[in-house]
Amino acid sequence: MAENEEKKEEKNLKNEETGKNEEDTKNEENCENEEMKLKDTILLQKKQLEEQDDRLKRLMAEFDNFKKRSSKEREGLYNSLVSDIFTNLLPVIDNLEKAVEAETKDVNYKQGVELVLKQFKDVLKLNGVEEIETVGKTFDPELHEAVSLVQDENLGEKEIKEEYRKGYKIGSKVIRHSMVVVAN
Repeated sequence: MAENEEKKEEKNLKNEETGKNEEDTKNEENCENEEMKLKDTILLQKKQLEEQDDRLKRLMAEFDNFKKRSSKEREGLYNSLVSDIFTNLLPVIDNLEKAVEAETKDVNYKQGVELVLKQFKDVLKLNGVEEIETVGKTFDPELHEAVSLVQDENLGEKEIKEEYRKGYKIGSKVIRHSMVVVAN
């Protein structure tokens, strides 16, 4: 208690020196306390704001990733559906190509078959389906299916000599592998 009285006396002495009374001192202390509370409140609000800002940025990044993932899934689904449809049509195109190669005396008939084949190929291109290049290219097991191997000094190693059946792909996805004869 004596200590508290000493502090009060010190304050009173300081107040007398500066010309302040006890009420002024209490007002100053209240102001200082309010300033401290205000600073604490500001710091707390800044911290909360930073946390909310961080949360918002994370949500935005997560949403952006979701959009990209959804877009890829949609594109993959579309390519899958297109490949399923055209996989069923590829034998028809193969038969039309054989019909064009067959000899006939009826020129109009042959032109009609060629036009139908051209329409099919235009539809393929329109939907992003491409033929896989084969003859003269290097064998790639991801694109080609080797049905036989021959020795030919005129061709390089693993070079495709002949194509039995055309292969097709959409973008980088193979719909049907090319059936080929590989040299050396």
